[in-house]
Amino acid sequence: MSADDEQVTLKYDVDETPPIALSAALGLQIVVLIIAGIVLTPVVVLRVAGDPGNHMQWVVFAAMVISGLTTMIQARPIGRFGAGYVLFMGTSGAFIAISVDAVQAGGLPLLAALVLFSALIQFAFSFRLGYLRRIVTPTVGGTVIMLIAVTVFPTAFKLINAEPETIGQASLAGPITATMTFVVILAVSMFAKGALKLWGPLVGTVIGCALAYSYGIFDLSRVADAAWIGLPEATWPGIDLSFGPDFWWLLIPFAIVTVVGAIETYGDGIAIQRLSRRTREPIDFRAVQGAVNADGLGNFLSGLMGTLPNTTYSTSISVVDLTGVAARQVCLFGGFFLILIGFCPKISMLLQSIPDPVAGAYIMILLVLLFAHGLRLVTEDGMNFENGLIVCVSFWLAVGFQNQQIFPDHLPEWSRGMLDNGMTAGGIIALVLTALVSLKRSKVQSLQVPATMASIPDVHEFLATMGSKAGWDKSALTRLELAAEEAMIFLIERAEGPASARAIRLSAKAERGQIELEFIGGSAGSNLEQEVSAIDTANLPTAADTGLRILKGLARRVVHQQFHGMDVMIVTMDSRPL
Repeated sequence: MSADDEQVTLKYDVDETPPIALSAALGLQIVVLIIAGIVLTPVVVLRVAGDPGNHMQWVVFAAMVISGLTTMIQARPIGRFGAGYVLFMGTSGAFIAISVDAVQAGGLPLLAALVLFSALIQFAFSFRLGYLRRIVTPTVGGTVIMLIAVTVFPTAFKLINAEPETIGQASLAGPITATMTFVVILAVSMFAKGALKLWGPLVGTVIGCALAYSYGIFDLSRVADAAWIGLPEATWPGIDLSFGPDFWWLLIPFAIVTVVGAIETYGDGIAIQRLSRRTREPIDFRAVQGAVNADGLGNFLSGLMGTLPNTTYSTSISVVDLTGVAARQVCLFGGFFLILIGFCPKISMLLQSIPDPVAGAYIMILLVLLFAHGLRLVTEDGMNFENGLIVCVSFWLAVGFQNQQIFPDHLPEWSRGMLDNGMTAGGIIALVLTALVSLKRSKVQSLQVPATMASIPDVHEFLATMGSKAGWDKSALTRLELAAEEAMIFLIERAEGPASARAIRLSAKAERGQIELEFIGGSAGSNLEQEVSAIDTANLPTAADTGLRILKGLARRVVHQQFHGMDVMIVTMDSRPL
């Protein structure tokens, strides 16, 4: 089925209001699908790290409430926070390994400080999203995501091999329970059809818990004692602001995973827009920035409350795709249910009591899906030789550093805390290689001019020089100048803000018989790509759309990416005769 066919099946788009019962039912369905991941991720971290403060109930409570609140903000933005689409939020599995390190090094107060300050990095990433898109690429993000899965797998293996306290070591209760949970999740995810695929993790966890109960390793006594409504018995763990050595060497991996989480949210913000409207429209990157900002807000609140960071859950995108309901109301109900469940200690205790073998099998599947997501990300724009080299070199050097197989006796002591973490090492290597590859590619020539009509002759002169060096003939040069002129006029006429502060930066790159023009200016209000696509060539031209018709006829491709405070317009031209 094509993308256009999928759009036709949309029953309720993002701006429509379905019946309340339908919205509530779908919101609850998504909550049921994601709640295990929201709860089990912090549970696994505290179990593996051995938190001495017994803060489990508080951490889970805070995770549920913050996930619900940020889910509602994603649906109904507040200022620049929120995408305005169905994007459910939940605890991020990408932080498991480094969160364990943080809790072991300084307890939950150190983790809170790291989460709090890394959230500021996410805000900065969102603010400069338009500029960073060429360095922090899907190749870098996908590589780090795959390495996160590799780094966390030992934790999952430790859980599935955990010996239940009530049964002797010779018992097969743990291995059988873990194996059955894993097999059921895998079978449902692989062989079920349609929406049933999404229920694999939940079905496997339920069957695993039932089997664990039959073996006597699923203790429900604490669940029976817990209240239906109330606050957690544990208290806020606090924030460690002493900024000791552990904070500084752990901040680097936290910063890298935070940026990678922002890249994931960036992708989810694009994907949900493609599914949420009946007509194909250009991606609004202001909504993507809003999604990343809401993600950062969730992380900031997580740091204040003393729990793990959160991120967007792609499950909500799958549900929208399968049900055809993209209305914001679904997200609002879902967020409300998450907060409500947070104030239900009995449900929270039930999820916290899930045995280690079941939790380990669930986390293994989560990591498999995380690895697959990273793999899809690195191949998103095609896998050429350079990207493949970046991925492979970064991945295997990271594995070498993680296992301390690369000059372990010769590395300086200050680098050990950073390089011994494979995710950190691989992320740094991928960023460096990506920057080097971008420098190697054909040189980009740039020109900055005031956003006025008087600048157009300067643009013509700049392009004539570049086109001549590229070997373009006079006819091709004329088309290049005319297309650039129409793009400039669009930005100048629709520019917002005081004229004295406006400027346009033009970058041009010649490659394989084409010249790519990139215009960066202030906000233009309307979208050139959308207006060019809407031109009906069958109708007679009018004075208002003549320039757009000229650009549509001349350009090979027109892309207009709108960010807060900045527009990026890309016009690709080639030397072919008309």
